[in-house]
Amino acid sequence: MSTPQDNKATVTRFFAALNAGDANAIVDAYAEDGCVETMGGTLISGIFSKAQIAESAGAIFEVFPQGLKFTIRDMIAEGSKVAVEACSEGEHVSGLTYSNDYHFLFEFSDGKLLRLKEYMDTEQVTDVLCGGQRPPFGD
Repeated sequence: MSTPQDNKATVTRFFAALNAGDANAIVDAYAEDGCVETMGGTLISGIFSKAQIAESAGAIFEVFPQGLKFTIRDMIAEGSKVAVEACSEGEHVSGLTYSNDYHFLFEFSDGKLLRLKEYMDTEQVTDVLCGGQRPPFGD
């Protein structure tokens, strides 16, 4: 069983992989039954399995050719969970700057990421990442 300090170190490595554009390291951080849940009602919201993460992990880096830089503002751990306040910034292929604020809740099992909940400014997601498109009302 990993300790809260071990889990915080894993989260730090996870963000380093994001900043380096290392899709393999991101996918490898997840347990086989791990998932990410992106909150909100955007085109990219939902719950995604490790297999789905593996299929799409590299795509985020394609739309940020100069990278998307995440900065951890604060982190706290207790038991198997790590809560992180973070921000990101990068230039999207559209030429728009994507700058967002986040709260991430990481949940671990045996040192692997079991569930990652991502809360962010969904208007930034819609305006920049989704080109202003929204899912149909009620979906």
